[in-house]
Amino acid sequence: MSQTVDRALSILPLLAEGPADLGQVADRLGVHKSTALRLLRTLHEHGLVYRQSDQRYRLGARLFALAQEAVENLDIREIAHPHLVRLNEQCGHTVHLAVYEENEVLYIDKVESRYPVRMYSRIGKPVAITVAAVAKLCLADLPEAERRARVEKLDYPMYTSRSTPNAAAFLKELAKVREQGWATDLGGHEESINCVAAPVRGADGRVAAAMSVSAPNVVVTADELLTLLPLLRRTADAITSEYSGRSPTTA
Repeated sequence: MSQTVDRALSILPLLAEGPADLGQVADRLGVHKSTALRLLRTLHEHGLVYRQSDQRYRLGARLFALAQEAVENLDIREIAHPHLVRLNEQCGHTVHLAVYEENEVLYIDKVESRYPVRMYSRIGKPVAITVAAVAKLCLADLPEAERRARVEKLDYPMYTSRSTPNAAAFLKELAKVREQGWATDLGGHEESINCVAAPVRGADGRVAAAMSVSAPNVVVTADELLTLLPLLRRTADAITSEYSGRSPTTA
């Protein structure tokens, strides 16, 4: 039975390369055509493969529907949370997870720091979109036309002297973030708080969420916080791998 299942599953990546006839399937599996035909018929009955009018087989619509349903039911917060806790245990600082939704970037998880100083951020609350490191990652990943249109509609409050002053400056910052693959907020929202963020990507390679490490200047300097970037990126990559099934390509 296990060999039969293995052979049937081996057909799917073959058909992902493009339609194939019975002989090609049999050759790839190293089996007689009658065996390949039985496997293909079973997969066809379940909607996982489809036989075209030219007698070649391709992947069936049911397979794509199952894949889409699986993606929609993935809970990125549930997957990420153990990783966020582990990162917090390693560095001691506040760790956030955020997503871009309906033109806002929202915190969906938070692990508090070990020290008495607490950040005001709350799960479900929008971030300061023009300065927050997680927001920069989410917006930088948007297609250029959408990114520009969104940025030009934003207001640019000067929370501190380091806040992003206008759309032109923000677009320049987002281009830098897109190129380097990570982002910072060094006193842009609160003078005393620094933050560094890394992306979590979905199966399509797009940014599905962004995670960050934040700490006040009284605990660590901005330069000291930036030394955690490799650890942060490894954590984000681990979440990406578990969430999407793809291997990240962190430099």
